[in-house]
Amino acid sequence: MKRFSYIRGASSLTFLPHCAAVPEKYIIYIGRSPCLLFLCAGHLTLHVPSYFQLDYHFPMCQVPAPQLLQPDSGHARENAIKSEYEVIIIGGGILGASLAAALGRDGRDVLLIERDWSEPDRIVGELLQPGGVKALRELGLEDCLENIDAIPCRGYAVFYPPDKVILPYPSDKLPNEGRSFHHGRFVMNLRKAAKASPNVTPVEGTASVLISCPVTEQVIGVTYTTKTKDGQVLSNNVYAPLTVVADGCFSKFRKQIIDKDVTCTSNFVGFILENCVLPHPNHGHVVLAQPSPILLYQIGRNETRILVDIPGKLPSISNGDLKRYMEDKIMSQLPKSVQPSFHASLQTSRLRSMPNSFLPPTTNRRSGLILLGDAMNMRHPLTGGGMTVALWDVVHTRNLLAKKEVPELNDTIVVRRKLEMLHWKRKPLASVVNILAQALYALFSAGNDPHMKSLQLACFGYFQLGGRCVSTPVGLLGGILPEPQTLVGHFFAVAFYGVYLILTNQINPHEKRKQSALVEFPKNLWKSVMAIYTACVVILPVIATELKS
Repeated sequence: MKRFSYIRGASSLTFLPHCAAVPEKYIIYIGRSPCLLFLCAGHLTLHVPSYFQLDYHFPMCQVPAPQLLQPDSGHARENAIKSEYEVIIIGGGILGASLAAALGRDGRDVLLIERDWSEPDRIVGELLQPGGVKALRELGLEDCLENIDAIPCRGYAVFYPPDKVILPYPSDKLPNEGRSFHHGRFVMNLRKAAKASPNVTPVEGTASVLISCPVTEQVIGVTYTTKTKDGQVLSNNVYAPLTVVADGCFSKFRKQIIDKDVTCTSNFVGFILENCVLPHPNHGHVVLAQPSPILLYQIGRNETRILVDIPGKLPSISNGDLKRYMEDKIMSQLPKSVQPSFHASLQTSRLRSMPNSFLPPTTNRRSGLILLGDAMNMRHPLTGGGMTVALWDVVHTRNLLAKKEVPELNDTIVVRRKLEMLHWKRKPLASVVNILAQALYALFSAGNDPHMKSLQLACFGYFQLGGRCVSTPVGLLGGILPEPQTLVGHFFAVAFYGVYLILTNQINPHEKRKQSALVEFPKNLWKSVMAIYTACVVILPVIATELKS
C-alpha cells in the first residue's frame, strides 16, 4: 500500500485495488471520496473529483508535486466566478433562493445558478400557510414577507351554495396567520436575501449538464451557459461536492435522477380580479362548484386572484371558448359580491393556465446530488401547501448539513446518510400536505359521481359541526399539525359521518325526501358501503405513494 501526500496537506491518497483481473486500474480515496487511478505505458494518471481541479500525472519512478489546473474555459469569466464551490444550487425560486441564503449564512461557499433573475410571473405559489411563515422564522427570512403588499390570511371560507362555513386557523397554535401575495415579489425578496448573504455567488445562466464521475456516477459539478453583453454564448464548468437541483415543476434534470412520472388531471386557469368584494376578507375562499373547485384569495390591496380548476382538456383560448366557458359555467356559481368584478376583469385580463401536477417524493440516493422542491415532489395546489413544504425542506436540509454536523461535504458516506435522513425528516409534514391535497381535490371535484358526491357533502357537513371538526383539519391544512395519523383519522371520520347522514336521509338537506329513512334503508345501506369503499379508493393509493421511498 503506497501513500502520497495530498497537495492541500490535509489528506493522504490510499491506493486500493479496484479489480484483480485488471491490475492497471485502481480506485483510490481522498478522505472518503472515490477517485480513479490508471496505469498505462509506464505512467500513473490520477483523476480526482473535478471539484478539486487537480490532475496527477507522473512516471512510475518519479512523483513530482501535482499542479493546480487552470479553468477549462478559454474566456475570461464574468463576475469572477470561481470553478470550485462547496454547494451548487440550480434554480433561484422559492426553495433555491432560501436554501442559498440559509447555507451561505452557515458558512458554506454557494453558487446559485438562475436562468432569469427578473421577477417571475406565475398564477400559483401565492398563498403561504402559517406553517410556511413559521419556517421563514426558523430561517431568519421572515422579513421577506415585508414590503410586497402581502395580505394576512386567517383561514378559509368554504361555499357550497346556498350554504357556507368559515374555517379559521386554530387560535391555540402559533403562528395562526398565513400570507397571500404576488409570487414574483416574494421570490425577489428571497433572492435579495440570498445575494446579501455571505458566501453566496449568484450567476445568471442556464444549467445544461450534470457532470458525473464515469465510474461511481457521483455528481461532481455542473456545466452551464451564459451570454456576454455582445451575445456570445459561453460554456462554463463549475465543481462542488454537492449539487442541489431545484429547477421547479418543469425540471430538465428530473428524468435523469428519478423514474417516477408526473401525472396531471386538470389545469388551473387564473387571472386577477380588480377591486373585488370578497364576502370574508383575509380568508381564502373555496367554492365547491361544478365540475370542480374555484379558489379566490387577495394578493394585494386591490387585487384578488381567482383560480378555476378545469378537469381534462382546456377549452381553447384563441377562439374564445375558454372565455365563454367562464361566462356560461363559472360566473353564476361565484358569490354574488364577486360576480361584477369577475365579469369586468374577464373582458380585460389575460387568461393563463397552469397544470395541476402530482409527483410522489423520492429518496435522494445519488451521491453528490439533492433533488428538492417541485422537481422532486408535487401535489395539487388546491390547499396551497407547496411553499410550506419547500421552506421546511430548506430548514431540514440546512440543519442536517450544518457545518457542525458535516464539516466537509466531500465526505460522501456521511452526506448520503444525511440525505436518507432528510427523506424521513420531511415525511410528517410533506405527507400530510400531499395526502390532504390529493384527497380534498378528489372530494371537491366529485362531478357526477354519486358516491364521491356523498363524501363531498359529508365533508362539508363535518366542517359545519365546528370545534375539533374544524380546528384539527385546518391545522393540518395550514402546515401547523404535521401528523399523518391524525389526518387519516379525520378523513375516515368524515366517511363514517357520511354513512350516518346517508342512513338517516340527511346527506343532502336541500333535497326533498318523499320516503322515510326506514323505507330507503336497504338502498342507503348500499350507498353507505360504497361511500366507505370510495373513501378507501381516494386515500389509500396516496398513502401508499408516501410509504414508498
